Amino acid sequence: MPNEQHIEELRAELRDATDRAERHQIEAELELALAEREVMLAEAEGRYSSEPPF
Repeated sequence: MPNEQHIEELRAELRDATDRAERHQIEAELELALAEREVMLAEAEGRYSSEPPF
């Protein structure tokens, strides 16, 4: 699943979540998905490389 679509689905789930534990779980998943998106964008722009420096 594309990361953007996953992020939007998590945001929708978060809006509808009523249980506190469920909200915390979705928030954690959303935070991870957003961080992964930032890494992908940084790699695409050449600001970050996952290759070791040696």
